[in-house]
Amino acid sequence: MLERVQKILAGAGIDSRRKCEELISFGKVRVNGKLIKLGDKADVNKDIITVDGKQIKLEKKVYILLNKPKRYLTAVSDPLGRKTIMDFVDVQEKVFPVGRLDRDSRGLILLTNDGELANRIAHPRYGIEKIYVISVREKLKDSDIEKLKNGVHIEGRKVKPSKVFVHNKNCVEITIHEGRKHIIKRVFFKLGYFVTDLFRTKIANLSAQGLDEKSYRELTEAELTDLRRHLKML
Repeated sequence: MLERVQKILAGAGIDSRRKCEELISFGKVRVNGKLIKLGDKADVNKDIITVDGKQIKLEKKVYILLNKPKRYLTAVSDPLGRKTIMDFVDVQEKVFPVGRLDRDSRGLILLTNDGELANRIAHPRYGIEKIYVISVREKLKDSDIEKLKNGVHIEGRKVKPSKVFVHNKNCVEITIHEGRKHIIKRVFFKLGYFVTDLFRTKIANLSAQGLDEKSYRELTEAELTDLRRHLKML
């Protein structure tokens, strides 16, 4: 069956769909020895597809949930030699993180070699909710909590949590769909607060409950089925 090559690459665990599109655009992908362009199709069961000269092969799909600690990068590797979340993960398959958490943030990270699922989680149209617990240095004013609930404009777009729960004047829990870089810290900075701790406790139906820091586990069949349902893959 013919499929777009970027989808095949993502499905083979090369990287996310967007990164695979970049590989094609940069001239790193060939089908049966010929350079291809973005949008070209191939049959993974018949054609020889190579990336940087190496033939791809389909791997067993793996879905891993990691509880990231602070001071680790959300990356497969780092050119500066800094520690990454891959220091905690020991699997045969080549997995990559879906989305990211800042180096000084902690909590749930999903890693997989399923590029299609990763692409859907990252895409705003699927509205995947994530829950964060945020601690700030200064005590939150009631007026600023109301501003947070009503939405804060960042670069011309409103960031409005779907839920806000105040634990105390220095700690708030928010549910949000937004995925822009550093967006939560930027929201609180605009309101006049310095974030001292950011902990992601949930991604869609996936929870950090029972998962110790630095630990990881594979998703259960029930969790994966529920996640696919969230992503309209069933």
